[in-house]
Amino acid sequence: MTTDTTKTAEAIPAGVTSRTTTLRRLIAVGGLATIASTFLSWTYTDEFPGDLTVYGYPGGLQVLTLVAGLLVLLYALASLEIKGLRWLAPTGTTKALQLFALGAFGTTWFTVIAITVELGGVVNLEPGGFVAAVASAIPVAAAFQLPDDTRKAARPKELPSWAEILIIVGAFAIALFAITYGIDTEYAELFTGYLITAGLAAAALFKAGLMARLSALTAKYRSIAVAAAFVAAAAFPFTQNTDQFTLIAVNILIFATVALGLNIVVGLAGLLDLGYVAFLGVGAYTAALVSGSTASAFDVEFPFWAAVLTGAAVSLIFGVVIGAPTLRLRGDYLAIVTLGFGEIFRITVGNLDGVSGPEITGGPNGIPNIPDLVFFGYSFGESHNILGFELGSYANYYLLMLVVMILVVVVFSRAGSSRIGRAWVAIREDETAATAMGINGFRVKLIAFALGATLAGLAGTVQAHVQSTVVPEMYQFAGPVPPNSAFLLAAVILGGMGTISGPLIGATLLYMIPAKLQFLQDYQLLGFGIALILLMRFRPEGLIANRRAQLEYHENDQLDVPDEGPPPSGVGIAKAGA
Repeated sequence: MTTDTTKTAEAIPAGVTSRTTTLRRLIAVGGLATIASTFLSWTYTDEFPGDLTVYGYPGGLQVLTLVAGLLVLLYALASLEIKGLRWLAPTGTTKALQLFALGAFGTTWFTVIAITVELGGVVNLEPGGFVAAVASAIPVAAAFQLPDDTRKAARPKELPSWAEILIIVGAFAIALFAITYGIDTEYAELFTGYLITAGLAAAALFKAGLMARLSALTAKYRSIAVAAAFVAAAAFPFTQNTDQFTLIAVNILIFATVALGLNIVVGLAGLLDLGYVAFLGVGAYTAALVSGSTASAFDVEFPFWAAVLTGAAVSLIFGVVIGAPTLRLRGDYLAIVTLGFGEIFRITVGNLDGVSGPEITGGPNGIPNIPDLVFFGYSFGESHNILGFELGSYANYYLLMLVVMILVVVVFSRAGSSRIGRAWVAIREDETAATAMGINGFRVKLIAFALGATLAGLAGTVQAHVQSTVVPEMYQFAGPVPPNSAFLLAAVILGGMGTISGPLIGATLLYMIPAKLQFLQDYQLLGFGIALILLMRFRPEGLIANRRAQLEYHENDQLDVPDEGPPPSGVGIAKAGA
């Protein structure tokens, strides 16, 4: 009995097969030529960042082109059924090749155009630049002529447990290196090239089915995967020589943690909160007032743990006080009320300056000189030598914030899979139906609101000590510098509502891009708008979507059962029910 694969192969004409093989070989040649071009000089002057004048030693953006070319070559060889490489594309190579080729082409042509624009003309290009431009265009032209070979992934070969664990550890090590490289980029051109290469490479790996295989492994060895992720994240400060980029990582963790708390309110419970950043401010101001700042209106100095608990408790109280009278509203009305609360908080702390109101928050000047945290004699503001590595103050706060994030992730995952979490989802999907089934909608929404406020306040207590000052301008609905409510909401929607990794990725991208590309800070809201429009058009469920959202948003994309001939047993009933 012949298999479906054999039948398909027999049905394809020999000429088509030969043409496909030729195209794949051409892609491999183009990838090899792209790699070779990175060892040539692309410009004769070192005025362009990265020094692309050296022969035989890729530098700057050439390194990214080299990596992209290697990926093109690797997957081109996998498409040619080279033994030992078939595992790279469980669901097919065509779409992955197209994305990898676009990555190499985009990075190379961005570099060539940047050299031309910044240095004042095409005359600043060396022959190597022209070779790279032509070489990177070859795989793109060939890849988009390939027939689609998308298929259902076959059952993977069983490996020993130690081998599967090594794969998980290796994957997290590669992820750590890639993220560290992006954070450590020293100039805007290199970061832009990194975004092009990394973004398209990640999309290609998803299309190839390799990420699905890795997800299956991490689900199988969940505890080991969680430990590997924590170790990889904790290793980041040990890769840094200074605190320059560690501060960026600390802020990313703070904003990602707050976005994850907002995800409980928006992603699970479906409550549109436009003033969520106010709870971050409540926690930050509370910690500033009780941590011994010289500008504090209260002559108290709580220990670290007490300051953290106080900030979280006050945010919880504010969440209940604000939520109790407003959560009976729905939709746009609730959004308007929460937006008003956020603005009232900012205006209020700006008026508590001793002139317009009681002298508590310092008014527009805020509360400066917040001392560094001290925990059991360990000062977070001083450098410490750990395992032979010198860790600066921001590295200490990074590790502390990592622990806070783990706590928030545990709370989110446990709450989301609990009875109350299922009630949140029911309320989000249809509050009327959920209420009819016996769910107390007001109580359930108030719990979500209070829990989200508590987590934001917890992150705010750490933020106050990292920044060493708090001012009202830090907690706006929208502004040039994150965090703000628009930033947090965009992070949740962009990353994927109702998931854990989605808001983390969304917050990372939305913070890193303006931090690395300074000229975009004045156009942040424009960028948010464009990103959300594109997302709603091409991936409405977010970058990382849960299964429910993916099925809901793409239910019309499912293939219908053909009408010709009688359907197999049960198919007609399933189709009628759909």
